[in-house]
Formats: sequence, C-alpha cells, structure tokens
Amino acid sequence: MQGFRVLATISKLAAIAATFLALAFGMSVQEYQVLIAFTVCVSALVVVHQALSSARYSWAVVFFLIAVIFNPAALFLTFSGAGSLLVISATAALFAVSSAAIRTRTLFSIPSITDRTPGSESL
Repeated sequence: MQGFRVLATISKLAAIAATFLALAFGMSVQEYQVLIAFTVCVSALVVVHQALSSARYSWAVVFFLIAVIFNPAALFLTFSGAGSLLVISATAALFAVSSAAIRTRTLFSIPSITDRTPGSESL
C-alpha cells in the first residue's frame, strides 16, 4: 500500500508539471500534445483508483472525466485557445487539491496471539 501512495504522489506531480508546461508554452507544445495528454490521462486514472479505494466517489467521477478529456487516443482538447487554457488550469488545480484531499488509509496487520514480536509488519 505504501508503494501505491508513492506512485499516486509521483503521478500527481507529473500531471501538475505537464499541465504547467502546457500552460507556459501554449502553442509551442503542439508536437508534445499527445505525451502531455497521456501523462495527464494516466495520472487521472491513478487518482481514480486512489479515490475509489478511499471511498471518495465524487473525486473518482471528476478524475474519470479528466481522463476522458485528456485521452490521447481520442483527443478532445487541443492546446490552443482560451477555453483549453482554462481547462488545463482547472486540471492542474484539481490535481494539486486532490493531493491534500485524497489520502489512502494505511492498513495495519492484525496482531497475532502466537507472534513473539508484536507490532511487526505483515507481508
């Protein structure tokens, strides 16, 4: 579970960086549009999994919609125009807020009555 928490944090930071690159360079990132969209889409799907495991279903719906919008196979969003800049800005803000709002719970092992070292972690 600890590994997934690290993966979720790295995915969120990568999505925030990708959206900031899209915002900063605007039209000059057209050739990297698919890579940026792929990064944001995969990161959104990681957050969907994290939100579902934390029982935050409204966040899961929001990030599923982000994954659909930034799907590189059927790109609905081009990185040009004021509307797309607004969507990209909102996406970056949602990823930033989600890193504080969605936390996965750490599952501790149940102590065994036959274990000589209580408090040890399970496999």
